[in-house]
Amino acid sequence: MTATPDLGTPQLASPDLLRSAFRRHAAGVAVITARGADGPVGFTATSLTSVSAEPPMLSFGVGTGASSWPAISTAEHVGVHILGEHQAELAATFARSGADRFGAPTGWRDGHAGVPVLDDVLVWLVCRVVARVPAGDHRIVLAEVLVGDPSRAGRPLLYHQGGFNGLRD
Repeated sequence: MTATPDLGTPQLASPDLLRSAFRRHAAGVAVITARGADGPVGFTATSLTSVSAEPPMLSFGVGTGASSWPAISTAEHVGVHILGEHQAELAATFARSGADRFGAPTGWRDGHAGVPVLDDVLVWLVCRVVARVPAGDHRIVLAEVLVGDPSRAGRPLLYHQGGFNGLRD
Protein backbone atom coordinates (compact mmCIF):
# COMPACT_ATOMS: atom_id res chain seq x y z
CA MET A 1 0.00 0.00 0.00
CA THR A 2 1.34 3.43 -0.92
CA ALA A 3 1.10 6.17 1.66
CA THR A 4 -0.45 9.42 0.54
CA PRO A 5 1.88 12.33 1.26
CA ASP A 6 0.62 14.92 3.72
CA LEU A 7 0.10 17.97 1.56
CA GLY A 8 -0.64 20.21 4.52
CA THR A 9 -2.64 23.32 3.79
CA PRO A 10 -1.83 24.73 0.36
CA GLN A 11 -1.54 28.50 0.03
CA LEU A 12 -2.25 30.58 -3.02
CA ALA A 13 0.77 32.14 -4.68
CA SER A 14 1.91 35.33 -2.93
CA PRO A 15 5.12 37.13 -2.02
CA ASP A 16 4.84 35.63 1.50
CA LEU A 17 4.54 32.09 0.11
CA LEU A 18 7.64 32.57 -2.04
CA ARG A 19 9.64 34.12 0.83
CA SER A 20 8.60 31.31 3.17
CA ALA A 21 9.56 28.65 0.62
CA PHE A 22 12.98 30.17 -0.08
CA ARG A 23 13.80 30.62 3.62
CA ARG A 24 14.02 26.83 3.58
CA HIS A 25 16.36 26.81 0.58
CA ALA A 26 20.04 27.22 1.47
CA ALA A 27 21.85 29.50 -0.97
CA GLY A 28 25.40 30.69 -1.39
CA VAL A 29 26.03 34.35 -0.60
CA ALA A 30 27.59 36.78 -3.04
CA VAL A 31 28.10 40.53 -3.16
CA ILE A 32 27.62 42.26 -6.50
CA THR A 33 29.44 45.56 -7.06
CA ALA A 34 29.57 48.19 -9.77
CA ARG A 35 30.90 51.68 -10.36
CA GLY A 36 28.05 54.20 -10.19
CA ALA A 37 28.00 57.87 -11.17
CA ASP A 38 28.43 58.82 -7.49
CA GLY A 39 30.91 56.08 -6.57
CA PRO A 40 30.85 52.36 -5.88
CA VAL A 41 27.59 50.50 -5.24
CA GLY A 42 26.89 46.97 -4.13
CA PHE A 43 24.36 44.57 -2.69
CA THR A 44 24.15 41.08 -1.22
CA ALA A 45 22.72 38.45 -3.55
CA THR A 46 21.68 34.85 -3.02
CA SER A 47 20.49 34.44 -6.60
CA LEU A 48 23.89 33.85 -8.22
CA THR A 49 23.77 31.11 -10.86
CA SER A 50 26.21 29.63 -13.33
CA VAL A 51 24.65 29.91 -16.80
CA SER A 52 27.22 28.80 -19.38
CA ALA A 53 30.75 27.43 -19.47
CA GLU A 54 31.41 28.55 -23.05
CA PRO A 55 31.43 31.46 -22.93
CA PRO A 56 31.76 31.64 -19.13
CA MET A 57 28.54 33.34 -18.05
CA LEU A 58 26.55 33.82 -14.86
CA SER A 59 23.34 35.46 -13.73
CA PHE A 60 21.95 37.21 -10.66
CA GLY A 61 18.74 38.98 -9.76
CA VAL A 62 18.42 42.57 -8.56
CA GLY A 63 15.29 44.42 -7.45
CA THR A 64 14.41 47.50 -9.47
CA GLY A 65 13.66 49.28 -6.20
CA ALA A 66 17.12 48.57 -4.77
CA SER A 67 19.46 51.51 -4.18
CA SER A 68 22.06 49.79 -6.38
CA TRP A 69 19.71 49.33 -9.33
CA PRO A 70 20.31 52.71 -11.03
CA ALA A 71 24.05 51.92 -11.28
CA ILE A 72 23.52 48.25 -12.19
CA SER A 73 20.96 49.26 -14.83
CA THR A 74 23.63 51.10 -16.84
CA ALA A 75 26.89 49.42 -15.76
CA GLU A 76 28.94 47.80 -18.49
CA HIS A 77 30.84 45.72 -15.91
CA VAL A 78 30.06 44.25 -12.48
CA GLY A 79 32.05 42.53 -9.76
CA VAL A 80 30.82 39.24 -8.36
CA HIS A 81 32.22 38.14 -4.99
CA ILE A 82 31.55 34.76 -3.41
CA LEU A 83 31.79 35.21 0.36
CA GLY A 84 33.45 32.92 2.87
CA GLU A 85 31.84 31.75 6.10
CA HIS A 86 33.91 34.35 8.00
CA GLN A 87 32.15 37.19 6.14
CA ALA A 88 28.63 37.22 7.64
CA GLU A 89 29.08 40.83 8.78
CA LEU A 90 30.18 41.90 5.29
CA ALA A 91 27.10 40.19 3.83
CA ALA A 92 24.90 41.95 6.39
CA THR A 93 26.50 45.33 5.58
CA PHE A 94 25.80 44.96 1.87
CA ALA A 95 22.24 43.77 2.63
CA ARG A 96 21.46 46.66 5.01
CA SER A 97 19.56 49.62 3.59
CA GLY A 98 21.36 52.92 4.10
CA ALA A 99 24.65 51.32 5.20
CA ASP A 100 28.02 52.81 4.20
CA ARG A 101 28.92 49.65 2.32
CA PHE A 102 32.37 50.73 1.15
CA GLY A 103 33.46 52.50 4.34
CA ALA A 104 35.63 50.92 7.04
CA PRO A 105 35.93 48.08 7.82
CA THR A 106 35.16 47.01 4.21
CA GLY A 107 38.41 46.48 2.30
CA TRP A 108 38.29 46.97 -1.46
CA ARG A 109 40.17 48.29 -4.46
CA ASP A 110 39.49 49.31 -8.05
CA GLY A 111 39.75 46.27 -10.29
CA HIS A 112 39.50 45.57 -14.01
CA ALA A 113 37.35 48.19 -15.82
CA GLY A 114 37.16 50.23 -12.60
CA VAL A 115 34.91 47.68 -10.90
CA PRO A 116 35.12 47.69 -7.07
CA VAL A 117 36.73 44.40 -5.98
CA LEU A 118 36.31 43.34 -2.35
CA ASP A 119 39.24 42.04 -0.29
CA ASP A 120 39.45 38.65 1.40
CA VAL A 121 36.62 36.92 -0.51
CA LEU A 122 36.68 33.27 -1.59
CA VAL A 123 36.28 34.23 -5.24
CA TRP A 124 36.05 37.50 -7.13
CA LEU A 125 35.08 37.87 -10.77
CA VAL A 126 34.78 40.89 -13.03
CA CYS A 127 32.10 40.43 -15.66
CA ARG A 128 30.74 42.26 -18.70
CA VAL A 129 26.97 42.74 -18.57
CA VAL A 130 25.37 41.23 -21.69
CA ALA A 131 21.64 41.48 -20.83
CA ARG A 132 19.13 42.65 -18.26
CA VAL A 133 15.95 40.57 -18.49
CA PRO A 134 12.72 41.88 -16.89
CA ALA A 135 11.34 39.47 -14.27
CA GLY A 136 8.51 40.99 -12.21
CA ASP A 137 9.91 43.59 -9.79
CA HIS A 138 13.47 42.38 -10.54
CA ARG A 139 15.86 42.14 -13.44
CA ILE A 140 17.93 39.06 -14.17
CA VAL A 141 21.38 40.25 -15.15
CA LEU A 142 23.38 38.01 -17.47
CA ALA A 143 27.11 38.68 -17.38
CA GLU A 144 30.14 37.18 -19.11
CA VAL A 145 33.12 36.49 -16.87
CA LEU A 146 36.26 38.34 -18.02
CA VAL A 147 38.77 37.90 -15.20
CA GLY A 148 38.80 36.59 -11.63
CA ASP A 149 40.59 34.87 -8.79
CA PRO A 150 39.22 31.65 -7.25
CA SER A 151 42.39 30.79 -5.31
CA ARG A 152 41.49 31.71 -1.73
CA ALA A 153 40.93 28.73 0.57
CA GLY A 154 37.90 28.51 2.82
CA ARG A 155 34.30 27.47 3.10
CA PRO A 156 31.35 29.38 1.63
CA LEU A 157 28.87 31.52 3.51
CA LEU A 158 25.28 30.30 3.18
CA TYR A 159 21.93 32.02 3.65
CA HIS A 160 19.22 29.90 5.27
CA GLN A 161 16.15 30.58 7.44
CA GLY A 162 16.77 34.33 7.31
CA GLY A 163 20.37 34.19 8.56
CA PHE A 164 23.95 33.71 7.45
CA ASN A 165 25.53 30.34 8.28
CA GLY A 166 28.57 28.23 7.52
CA LEU A 167 28.57 24.72 6.10
CA ARG A 168 28.33 21.87 8.59
CA ASP A 169 29.86 18.46 7.98
